[in-house]
Amino acid sequence: MNIKIKPVKKIVGELSVPGDKSISHRALMIGALALGPTKIKGLPESDDCNHTAKAFREMGIDIREESNTTIVEGKGLHGLKKPADPLYVGNSGTSMRILAGILAGQRFDSTITGDTGISARPMKRIVEPLSMMGVKIRAQGDGEYPPLAISGGSVKPITYKNLIASAQVKSAILFAGLYSKGTTKVIEPVRSRDHTERMLKYFGAKVKISGQSVSIKGGSELRARAVEIPGDISSASFFMAAATLLKGSRIKMLNISINPTRAGILKVLSRMGADIEVVNKKKLGSEPAADIIVRYSKTHGITITKEMVPSIIDELPVIFVLASLSKGVTTIEGVGELRVKETDRIRSMQDGLKAMGVVFRVKGDSVMIEGIRSLKGASLQSFGDHRTCMALAVAALAAEGDSDIEGTESISKSFPSFFDILFKLTLT
Repeated sequence: MNIKIKPVKKIVGELSVPGDKSISHRALMIGALALGPTKIKGLPESDDCNHTAKAFREMGIDIREESNTTIVEGKGLHGLKKPADPLYVGNSGTSMRILAGILAGQRFDSTITGDTGISARPMKRIVEPLSMMGVKIRAQGDGEYPPLAISGGSVKPITYKNLIASAQVKSAILFAGLYSKGTTKVIEPVRSRDHTERMLKYFGAKVKISGQSVSIKGGSELRARAVEIPGDISSASFFMAAATLLKGSRIKMLNISINPTRAGILKVLSRMGADIEVVNKKKLGSEPAADIIVRYSKTHGITITKEMVPSIIDELPVIFVLASLSKGVTTIEGVGELRVKETDRIRSMQDGLKAMGVVFRVKGDSVMIEGIRSLKGASLQSFGDHRTCMALAVAALAAEGDSDIEGTESISKSFPSFFDILFKLTLT
């Protein structure tokens, strides 16, 4: 599906964005493993989360909607049943990697598969630590690619030093650790997003956090809790960038996640000169949230070091857009992980922004973008990637001349209502 986007002068208004996708996956998973009914408010309508819910339904978990609340009837750590068929997770890397850790401790064999897009996503990063835990797990291509075949059973506790900061890898190990007799520890070079350890602790797991290490003691049952999902800061970031770039803009976003391991976008935009105000701070279950107000402001280039990247990995495409219209040069180091997302996001964003007149250089795992006075409308491609699509939509709003974006159906992965909300704000 293609969408034509005309440039606009400003965006104005108040909005809510869908619930945080990362937190939602974990709420469904932990709710299924807890004892009793977990009630979830704010679960987003996204392909990825729908695949996670479907996988647990196929393992005997009742998940239903009642009065805008999702009820997950948890059956405990060992309450899942063997699925009749391979568990299909579409293009959701989060579902596949974290499910592998959960299935490691089950008393049945299972297979996780997905669409053609996920077949190129790296899986050795979870296959190796889970194998160290005694799990029989097989993948294609020398253990690198889906589908994953898992023979559940006995799990050994380990201490694992991960070479990359990956919440999905950490989560797979921690979930497997729930089924071990002993303590499992994960050490990271930089702390990745911490939704798993926050929520496991909220549900009663024995979790300890110290610096870049997280440990979990196996064997403790989880108890059902009420969960309210805050708005996804990654989804909100597109509107933050648009309001910053378009003169006269002012938006207020309600109940957005400001988890410190995810809120790097707020720091980056502030350093670039954006006008951002965080108000009405609160706690929603295990997660901090707040309202965020963004107004138009002139921005300038900065250097973003590799240590910052884990907290902004999903926001980098729209940061590239903001950098293209900021004064001076923006350099982002250590962005190699973007190459193994739904698409190679370095290439997809480079192709799109170059078509709009941007000087976009890549050297190894670093990106350098020279800000220009104005973008030009162009024919753009999403490459089937939801974040590329939404980032280029923001660029098109700020361009001179109309743009066409091909493959806009990709937004259903995380934010199906994106264009509806965006066009509403531009008509205010």
